[in-house]
Amino acid sequence: MRPHGNLFHDLAGLFLPRRCSGCTTVLLRHEGAICGSCLADLPLTRFHDDGHNPVEQVFLGRLRLEAASALLSFTRDGIVQHLLHRLKYRGDREAGLELGRLMARDAMASRRFASVDTAIAVPLHPSKLRQRGYNQAQVLVDGMRELWPLRDPGRELLRIARTRTQTKKGRLERWANVKNAFQLTDPETLRDAHVLLVDDVVTTGATIEACTRALSSVPGIRFSVFTCAYA
Repeated sequence: MRPHGNLFHDLAGLFLPRRCSGCTTVLLRHEGAICGSCLADLPLTRFHDDGHNPVEQVFLGRLRLEAASALLSFTRDGIVQHLLHRLKYRGDREAGLELGRLMARDAMASRRFASVDTAIAVPLHPSKLRQRGYNQAQVLVDGMRELWPLRDPGRELLRIARTRTQTKKGRLERWANVKNAFQLTDPETLRDAHVLLVDDVVTTGATIEACTRALSSVPGIRFSVFTCAYA
């Protein structure tokens, strides 16, 4: 006799089939939120082992980083934009967890990230968090932690200012918008930590720079950056 759990799974798959977050095709049982075809089409940057990659160049002369990278290349109307839109605005956390696992595998394949011990998602303002129900960057971190034993520091970094959208702003405008948006709550919990700052997309780097500014008073802290996409 087949276990009831398998029977229920089969019936659910028959009437409510799981569909790919990328192309909406029906997923096979062994597939996650993104089908094999879409996974194969993801535009991987392969930046993780390159100390002079474009994400590193974004922060050159602005931040002292141990390493910086992004998993995917972001293009307008491409699959990466589609997946991140589903994560950010459509409640598709499963896609976010899948992307987070891919990010972890990518970073763990490089010695440049080997000493990272703590991951911090770029926080949302409490009002936006209530509106959305979750922080998309935290979902990525949760997916990363499924494969990578990164410490969860709790709420040591808070977003204290609700900023306007960064879309269509230049670098200086973005920096002015976020430079005082974040606050450190407990420096001792991050003493001597190698912190990986995680966000969905990096463009000018202003938001991540503002995060490091808020955290920079922690004794012995070091920073690395890993985002899902680079635009």
